[in-house]
Amino acid sequence: MARVKRMERVVALTKQLVDHPYQLFSFTYFCKKFEVAKSTLSEDVLAVRAGLEAYDLGRVETLAGAAGGVRFIPCHSEKANEEFLTELALQLAEPERILSGGMIYMTDLLFKPQLVMRLGEIIAQRLRHLEPEYIMTVETRGIPLAVFVARAFNIPVVMARRVGQITEGSTVSINYVSGSSKQIQTMALPKRALPSSARVLVIDDFMKAGGTARGMAELAEEVGAKVVGKAFFIATQEPEKKMIDDYTALFVLKDIDTENRKIDISPL
Repeated sequence: MARVKRMERVVALTKQLVDHPYQLFSFTYFCKKFEVAKSTLSEDVLAVRAGLEAYDLGRVETLAGAAGGVRFIPCHSEKANEEFLTELALQLAEPERILSGGMIYMTDLLFKPQLVMRLGEIIAQRLRHLEPEYIMTVETRGIPLAVFVARAFNIPVVMARRVGQITEGSTVSINYVSGSSKQIQTMALPKRALPSSARVLVIDDFMKAGGTARGMAELAEEVGAKVVGKAFFIATQEPEKKMIDDYTALFVLKDIDTENRKIDISPL
């Protein structure tokens, strides 16, 4: 193998760290991989840290001790996050997004990988203190958001289904009441999806009364997991009293005026 220049090594180091958020790499691992001394690698890590922080692209942490190492934390300044969400709120408020029945069209945004990746990083940044071990969602438009929140935390995703699938083995099912329609619905989760006592963060795209989120929380607890938080892309202002509490939302939908073609939505 030809001798690698420092710039090339720093690029490779950055790529590996960014591709594995929160994963702790020992200095020994990188020293062997790049065939350099620890002092040289320390200089490389400092360069990566300085570059990412200078352009608000994330943070590199180093932990001392025998179990220490280096890891990448996907995060941005509060100002950058506010600007990003404010710009997205303007897109969500476009009159042509109003659907019949007072709904808002947002599927196009939730299926843009770069946009949803940033949303996932914002949620992970806000809820880092919860230390989830799994992300849980239901088979709806919220799947892309759940996947990118999971990527930001570098943890697995589990998905509850409306109907159990034979390919997933034995399942646990519950009946829950939809908060908006007040209809009884069914939700199923494979028994092997979540280990007992796993810390779970529930993610969904939209929350009105909170019936679906409550159903997911009850389903997770049914298999012995612990729900540590709930987060949504959009939550409605009404009804004020939800079927869940202690949740986080990126946007609050205050009103949809179908007659005057206006959407009142703002970031949180």
